[in-house]
Amino acid sequence: MLTSGPGRQEAWRLLLSLLLLAAWETGSGQVHYSISEEAKHGTFVGRIAQDLGLELAELVPRLFRVASKDRGDFLEINLQNGILFVNSRIDREELCRRSAECSIHLEVIVDRPLQLFHVEVEIKDINDNPPVFPATHKNLFISETRPLDSHFSLEGASDADIGANALLTYRLSPNEYFSLEVPTNDEQVTPLELVLKKPLDREVTSELLLVLKATDGGKPELTGTVELNITVLDVNDNAPVFDKAVYRIKLLENARNGTLVIRLNASDLDEGSNGHILYSFATDVSSNTEASFRIDSNSGEIKVNGKIDFEEIKLWKVQIEAVDKGNPPMFGHCTILIEVLDINDNAPELLVTSLLLSIPEDAPPGTVIALISVTDHDAGGNAQVTCSLTPQVPFKLVSTFKNYYSLVLDSALDRESLENYEVVVTARDGGSPSLSTTASVSVEVADVNDNAPAFAQPEYTVFVKENNPPGCHIFTVSARDADAQENALVSYSLVERRVGERALSSYVSVHAESGKVYALQPLDHEELELLQFQVSARDAGVPPLGSNVTLQVFVLDENDNAPALLLPGPGGGAGALSQLVARSVSAGHVVAKVRAVDADSGYNAWLSYELQPAAGGARSPFRVGLYTGEISTTRALDEADAPRQRLLVLVKDHGEPALTATATVLLSLEDSGQAPKASSRASTGAVGAEAALVDVNVYLIIAICAVSSLLVLTLLLYTALRCSAPPSEGACGPGKPTLVCSSAVGSWSYLQQKRQRCALGRGRPRPTSWPSALVSLQVRVLEILETNRSFARM
Repeated sequence: MLTSGPGRQEAWRLLLSLLLLAAWETGSGQVHYSISEEAKHGTFVGRIAQDLGLELAELVPRLFRVASKDRGDFLEINLQNGILFVNSRIDREELCRRSAECSIHLEVIVDRPLQLFHVEVEIKDINDNPPVFPATHKNLFISETRPLDSHFSLEGASDADIGANALLTYRLSPNEYFSLEVPTNDEQVTPLELVLKKPLDREVTSELLLVLKATDGGKPELTGTVELNITVLDVNDNAPVFDKAVYRIKLLENARNGTLVIRLNASDLDEGSNGHILYSFATDVSSNTEASFRIDSNSGEIKVNGKIDFEEIKLWKVQIEAVDKGNPPMFGHCTILIEVLDINDNAPELLVTSLLLSIPEDAPPGTVIALISVTDHDAGGNAQVTCSLTPQVPFKLVSTFKNYYSLVLDSALDRESLENYEVVVTARDGGSPSLSTTASVSVEVADVNDNAPAFAQPEYTVFVKENNPPGCHIFTVSARDADAQENALVSYSLVERRVGERALSSYVSVHAESGKVYALQPLDHEELELLQFQVSARDAGVPPLGSNVTLQVFVLDENDNAPALLLPGPGGGAGALSQLVARSVSAGHVVAKVRAVDADSGYNAWLSYELQPAAGGARSPFRVGLYTGEISTTRALDEADAPRQRLLVLVKDHGEPALTATATVLLSLEDSGQAPKASSRASTGAVGAEAALVDVNVYLIIAICAVSSLLVLTLLLYTALRCSAPPSEGACGPGKPTLVCSSAVGSWSYLQQKRQRCALGRGRPRPTSWPSALVSLQVRVLEILETNRSFARM
């Protein structure tokens, strides 16, 4: 139940406000309740959820729970109604002994988001302990000669309760000889005393049996009794008397055995044996006193005999008796109060409660990682503890309540830099010399997906020969992810797009796990010289991260196309080349020209022409240009030459192996008086044409040299870049392609058919690569030059 009374309730509210203000930054609060000890199981303590401002429906989802330090499971919370109730028996005396204040401190933890509240439950005392005397019987020996108003010390009762429940009143059974004198000071240092009110007469009364009753102030009140058996002695009528009734001594804890505590001095007015005094502990002294101190019966010296520990007993109350050797003996009493002084002999104690086994690397600053409580059994400055952390860690300690701290995140984490922290908490007290204790907290940084897969370079160049087998492995892409576990599990895929009229996935594929790139079908250099596409790498994190890499696949030419003849006919189709030739032509006259093209490129498209030997071994009056395909006379024709000449021209490329085609040329020789004139006119025209084309050929030669120089420079730069880049791999990858110098070419044919040179964007053709473009330009210039030369000769 909550504390009652307007004044006390206002005080608690003020204390609660101050504590809430002090713990505002960590999201902590404090609620105070109070219950009586020995409350039954299930006893209502308070509506903790309502008092903390929490909704009942969010208790379970937010992992509402309670932790208490060194308090077992005295209190529990019903998560259905948010009520704090008593879970097991609470004994205030066992929990707090005789401390004036007794409370159970609870730490209420709520996750999602994490909040920490402090709840203090005050345990109220009930009168459940009766007064207890040191013994149930006490024997007193009193001389009959003792004067009136003589005092006889008695050991009072003790009550384990506190406050009014421990406030004792004494009552002596009715008698005519003795009255009871009770001390009036709060400390009750002066013992209870029997006061003689009527002279004793052993001959009348030799023994008295009295009952001393102690009653506490609880409701209902409890009592304890001790029987006093008084024996009346004769003769020795002077008892020993101490200098003081009470001696106050200060003693350092952990004093060595044999350390002198006090030397007592008592006097007896009698003489002889009646005045010889012996010292001893009172008969009802506790066993702890006899184990910790010893007394010399003759000298009265009290010395340390065992362990003196401030944390166990702070104040010793020792009853001393002085007895003479009279017959009967007489007794004197005094009390020694030994105050134990604390020394710094206890190091602080640390208790670490980890709330998070691991913390995400993207956790915000202020996240609570662990709860730390500090205790020191010393007192005063020796018990003032300060806590600190190992330097240069992204954490800090935040004081939440008294000796309670929270270990919270102070700055951002990065698992890729450091994935585990060993945080050392040091607690140091204020003693001299100070003592310290350390505790290690292991904080594991959990990975979040904050790193995308990364390729070694943004672009790769791959060379593949055309006509590769389907499913051929041409390259392997590999991306690395700095994260861990599924966040670093990389899968690969194509970035789909159109290549002309077809999808990219019809040309290539990539293995999702290994990153191997395969050509799904044979590639054709004449159809596709460059295939450029992107491969995407994505991790398995949530959300996933990814990156792309560009692959440039150059399809290298193979000699897979034979030369194709361009013969007259419908649409340039196949057939024999027929030509009329006048017999009057001179030697070296061009009479016909065989034209052929090759769909390949480079050496594979460089054509040469050969004239096959005539049947029967006859020597033909014609020859063919090795690279031009021009058929010219080797001598002047005469009447002996057959009127119909059938020539077989073999057209061959420079591939390995070379491919060929055969052209049939039919020449008809005719006698005509006008033919020589026409031939003459043709020769005259040819001479004029050659003169007109001299300048053009000069410019073409200059162009050839410039293009050749640019080609050589480009190839050198391209080779340097390729050597500096990592070598590309591929099961179908060829060696270096063969290049042809333009100076070695007399004439070649090169057909620029309709083909798709490369794939860029969404099916949009891209110009061929620089080396291929320069070679094509060089070949085109050579063709123009040869055409001009042929035109000049005709």
